[in-house]
Amino acid sequence: MADYSLYLVTDSALSRGRSALEIVDAAISGGVTMVQYREKGATTRAMLEEAAALAALCRSRGVPFIVNDRADLALAVDADGLHVGQDDLPAPAARRIIGKGRLLGVSAGNFEEARRAAAEGADYIGASPVFSTPTKPDAPPPMGLDGLAALARGIGIPVVAIGGINARNAAAVLGAGAAGLAVVSAIVSADDAEAAARGLRAIIDGAKGGRA
Repeated sequence: MADYSLYLVTDSALSRGRSALEIVDAAISGGVTMVQYREKGATTRAMLEEAAALAALCRSRGVPFIVNDRADLALAVDADGLHVGQDDLPAPAARRIIGKGRLLGVSAGNFEEARRAAAEGADYIGASPVFSTPTKPDAPPPMGLDGLAALARGIGIPVVAIGGINARNAAAVLGAGAAGLAVVSAIVSADDAEAAARGLRAIIDGAKGGRA
């Protein structure tokens, strides 16, 4: 069973000049349990080379590696899964391409989008955005904790929260029913990616202990 608890999404625009490989390696050491490669500004060849290196790193560390949007890249590097948004490949088409053996995540901004994605075979939902975030200025209005809680209660697959997630609000997000925290700038832009991941990991572990 996939562990969605601390889900890192890469973003070269926020990495402060550091490579995705450097950040991901440090973040996994800090406790990241899943990595999604999201890159919008590079050529396909450059993305392929970077994704292949990241896939190899994640495989060696035992962490699932997901590719955002690009089913061709996911197959080319033998990624563990694909994540698509509402304007990307529809879930049924994405599933036909990647097959049944890989994870399929779908971003959803409301309950109806999440319900449809689950019915169409998504393995998990990326509830987005929970809070306003500068990393996706074109995102729909934030759903907030109440919207997240309603979505998590009503969908029978794991819900990963994304959008403005950080150490200050992580506990509240988990308390609303999220199966995991998807973070971008909270780790990618941190002075020390490993320390940032470790701090979030401690919050997650504390929340799990509280549920026991």
